[in-house]
Amino acid sequence: MRILAVNAGSSTLKLSVLEHGKRRDAVTLATTDAGPEAAAIEEVLARWQPVDAVGYRVVHGGTAFVSPVIVDDDVRRRLDQLVDLAPLHMPSSLAAVDELRRLAPALPHVACFDTAFHATLPPAAATYALPEDWRAAWPLRRFGFHGLSHAHAAARGATLAGAAPESLRVVTCHLGAGASLAAVRAGRSVDTTMGFTPLEGLVMATRAGSVDPGLLLWLETHAGLTPEELASGLQHRGGLTGLCGRGDMRAVLAAERDGDERAALALAVYLHRLRAEIAAMAAAMGGLDVLVFTGGVGEGAWSVRARTAAGLHFLGVALDDERNRSAVPDAEVSAPGARVRTFVVAAGEDVQIAREVEDVLGGATAPAQAPVPEP
Repeated sequence: MRILAVNAGSSTLKLSVLEHGKRRDAVTLATTDAGPEAAAIEEVLARWQPVDAVGYRVVHGGTAFVSPVIVDDDVRRRLDQLVDLAPLHMPSSLAAVDELRRLAPALPHVACFDTAFHATLPPAAATYALPEDWRAAWPLRRFGFHGLSHAHAAARGATLAGAAPESLRVVTCHLGAGASLAAVRAGRSVDTTMGFTPLEGLVMATRAGSVDPGLLLWLETHAGLTPEELASGLQHRGGLTGLCGRGDMRAVLAAERDGDERAALALAVYLHRLRAEIAAMAAAMGGLDVLVFTGGVGEGAWSVRARTAAGLHFLGVALDDERNRSAVPDAEVSAPGARVRTFVVAAGEDVQIAREVEDVLGGATAPAQAPVPEP
């Protein structure tokens, strides 16, 4: 099958065309508040013909959508009901769905959900210790996000390790402007760092990650901050940006090298949380066999990988310095003889989307790439 994969962000629309699980071409388009530019999408769609199906990254599936689904008018209406759960992400995704359904009404359109991979979380990991009547009235649970990326990274890590996913305990690290971890045992997500929203967990570019909810109550009660001000601070003015005025990891690392104390603190906070959460993910599985780094920071920042691993020797993580510095995804960066094998994997949300579309439509999926040789 020839599949168009659509990944809508807050300011860009990433389109790629895949055949047999391999990316043939890709383009990134700018978007506006009104959504993606229709003429640009139409031009790309015409250039990539023939296309057999369209698959979309949809950030939130709620409790209703725990696997990919063909988008018909009823599904499209139900997706509108989930916008409040991810107001920063869902509108752009649904605008892309609407535009491509208009341009290509005869094609099957498949929604692939970032939350679906984490639908396998056991109750102990998914349940918040909140009042029973709250939990009965509203879907207050850990949903988890970046599921398409985590699913691809875990499967690719198993392939690179030359092992069946069913035999492995894998921690996948999706590190970019948004960041999260997943504990993947036997190919299934059993824990993750993001929760009811994409705000929980790791320190991110502009998002604070986990904070004491009592701190937020204090700011509301004693400092008079409104819910809108709290939301802005947590989502747009926190994280690395809040700590040192820079959200781009490359800029933070450069500032640290130049002696900037705020950047040094920002990195220390970032790495402290990252190492602690990787250890927590390993604890959820009773150990660790494979560690995978993906996403812009995970793939591009060798020093972040090195400093993360330096605090995880007790788990059996050790990196080869030369391999790590020169790694081009997909690559192994483990030190010889390390108990945990560590890989750097190119982000493959579009590859995972294509795989899920073929599953829904009854096709067979080829491996994304050949495994690398043993070290």
